[in-house]
Amino acid sequence: MKTIKCMMDHLYWADERILAALEDSETKNKELLKLVRHVAVAERVWLSRLQGKGTAQYSLWEETEDLNTIRTMFEENAEQYRVYFEGLEESVLDKMIDYANQSGVPFRTSIRDILLQVLLHGQYHRGQINRALRIESAEPAQVDYITFARLNSV
Repeated sequence: MKTIKCMMDHLYWADERILAALEDSETKNKELLKLVRHVAVAERVWLSRLQGKGTAQYSLWEETEDLNTIRTMFEENAEQYRVYFEGLEESVLDKMIDYANQSGVPFRTSIRDILLQVLLHGQYHRGQINRALRIESAEPAQVDYITFARLNSV
């Protein structure tokens, strides 16, 4: 549980860093903004599933030009995940959750695997965002876990 909580702290930190890099770049790249929005919405979708809520109202791939709205979504996600973790015990990580994906297909997945999906999915897409920033000659965000760990080991 300690490792997952620490990795979630990394996720909040990395989301903030990638947003700052996008803001600094002043990019107007619609696909890049769509990708960062996708990360924020996916985090929210998985949290809703963990909370036993439906997710049909969420669209994973919409265009946006408003980084402030995305920032707000990331901040709300972090707050809600922290609340979720306050009540989460190690003993329930292997509990199975029933949910439907965005196409309505039913699935059953453990809480542990859902949390790992959230963590790995975001890092995958932050790598894509950083690559796109480099192509645009903008400064990418350092989001490696080891950087986070070094900054927080004091």
